[in-house]
Amino acid sequence: MRIVIAEHAGFCYGVRAAVEKAFSTAANGPCWTLGSLIHNRQVLDRLEKAGVRAAKEIDEITGGTVLIRSHGASPDVLEALRARGLKVIDATCPNVARVHRLVHEYDGTVIIAGQREHPEVVATAGWCRGRVIVVGSAEEALQIEGIQNALVVAQTTLTQGKWTQILEALRARIPGLREENTICAATARRQREAEKLSREADVMFVVGGRESANTRALYETCKAHCARVFFLESAADIPENGFLASDYIAIAAGASTPDWSLKEVATRMNDIEKNVPQEAPAEATAAEPATMAPEQAAEAASADNSNFMAEVEATLVTIRPGQTITGTVVQITDDEVCVNIGYKADGLVKKSDLVTTDVKVGDEIEVEVVKVNDGEGNVVLSQRNIVNRRNWDALMEQYEKGEYVEGTGKEAVKGGLIANVGGVRAFIPASQLSQRYVEKIEDFVGKDLKLKIIEVDKQKKRIVCSRKAVIAEEAAAKKKEVWDKLQEGEVIPGIVRRLTDFGAFVDIGGVDGLVHVTDLSWGRVKHPSEVVSPNQEIMVKVLSLDPERERIQLGYKQTQPRPWDVAEEKYPVGSIVEGKVVRITTFGAFVELEPGLDGLVHISQCALTRIAKVEDAVQVGQIVRVKVLAVDPQAKRISLSIRAALEEEAFNYSDEIPGEDLGTGEEYVPVELPTEE
Repeated sequence: MRIVIAEHAGFCYGVRAAVEKAFSTAANGPCWTLGSLIHNRQVLDRLEKAGVRAAKEIDEITGGTVLIRSHGASPDVLEALRARGLKVIDATCPNVARVHRLVHEYDGTVIIAGQREHPEVVATAGWCRGRVIVVGSAEEALQIEGIQNALVVAQTTLTQGKWTQILEALRARIPGLREENTICAATARRQREAEKLSREADVMFVVGGRESANTRALYETCKAHCARVFFLESAADIPENGFLASDYIAIAAGASTPDWSLKEVATRMNDIEKNVPQEAPAEATAAEPATMAPEQAAEAASADNSNFMAEVEATLVTIRPGQTITGTVVQITDDEVCVNIGYKADGLVKKSDLVTTDVKVGDEIEVEVVKVNDGEGNVVLSQRNIVNRRNWDALMEQYEKGEYVEGTGKEAVKGGLIANVGGVRAFIPASQLSQRYVEKIEDFVGKDLKLKIIEVDKQKKRIVCSRKAVIAEEAAAKKKEVWDKLQEGEVIPGIVRRLTDFGAFVDIGGVDGLVHVTDLSWGRVKHPSEVVSPNQEIMVKVLSLDPERERIQLGYKQTQPRPWDVAEEKYPVGSIVEGKVVRITTFGAFVELEPGLDGLVHISQCALTRIAKVEDAVQVGQIVRVKVLAVDPQAKRISLSIRAALEEEAFNYSDEIPGEDLGTGEEYVPVELPTEE
């Protein structure tokens, strides 16, 4: 009998991280999850004993910390939790979080391929901003009608075969379909490996919770290629008989299956093996194995089982450097922790190399084999190596997806900056720190930086990053977003950035537009500084857009009423106002009442007495008081009179009683006005 455990079996990265966070959080106080953290009853039992409680509704949570499971949660749920004053720790799987970002950024119909009631699908739907359609099969996809454009994503645990079928159906119904295959790479690897093993094996064990979507998907995949497939939640589910000594048995497991559960299955097979017959009974079939007769069992028990025992032992205890295994703490000294890993010798972890420092005897911890033999028969283990490797794997995944990473500046060196990016040493060349020349690289030490990985040395596990690339890409994205939203004729806010002789450049949300000097005011403007100043917030109108040349023509005066449209209301006939003499002709003087609105004072109305020329009464630049005689908005003419204003104001003074104290301490003396000859 030959037993093989699939290489990609057991906890995936996202589930493992969520479970670890749950145990560590519960150690510091009340810990809740909204729904089951994992689809595995055995793990849930251990979590419950550790103090992790699952709530079906938010109202059930009485306080403490809420851990968001790897399936994620919708923005509404997160907001509701925080509104109740609860501390929230997000353990959403990075692959699921990517799906959330994709659907949230898409402004239109989103189609999710997956199980309608699955918590991951429910959470993803909550991140959509528009219409959401969930399809679980190609048949459902063919029922969609009347949609021209849509984004389709997949539940991360969906099988590749079902995704392909749904995609083909959607392509036939939606001409503008944007496709994003969001099936988790680890899930796809498990499915491919399970399919390969099931084609070769006589018996397949699929280990995991029955509520686990990806475990059930593995089971369905194996059933399609192997006649004898067993769905096991634990080792207790293994049938007592029906196996042959010649059987090739393969074991696969879903992402929610812990490593120790796989080991229990292999150990259980050791006990069952004693009753395995050497030849198949005549009446047995592949689909329905027959029960062994007592004499056959006795014969099997007396058979030589050394080969099988050797294979099982190798499965359980063979270790190699770099291997990750789970062990039990059996002893703690001042400097080291002794861990039983099921090997002929226990492993030792230096306390300085522990990530979980508050371990106790009996705790199960995950460790990596550094050395099988340190020369004294001891196995050298490490926890920190696991963290570093996972950090590296996470960074490589972000690198392959082109995602940004977060880092912190640590040390200024020759030619650049050393940064810590997720526990990995990263180098940022000085030329990649900013879009401008950086004089003091040390200014970036201690600062949090958003970076993009541009080079990778996998052997030395070193990376080269760029902050400049992030700035450029974000600026380009912001610029594109602004251009996509801009429409001619709309009025939008902006900030004056710089002035030139020919106009003002205004920032309208990431891109600059030009307000030409002629579009700054309805009046005459010699320089933009007469109207606006740098950093001033103004409203502007989009006059024209030229995407090819990336030019935007803006107008400032167009956001204000035309002076002639309100001239009759602002300057009614008979009113006396002030203005500035801006131009003198032989027949009179033009007085500016406001920018863009000039009135004419005829030479006969420039003074109380007759004058030979206008300059005898007024000068350019002089501020004068004038009376409005007539307003004609259609002809854009206003008739003004300095003489009438003087007469009216003089007569108003003459109405005062002679000799009366006017409140100035002086006696009023009437003024005799000269008359025109």
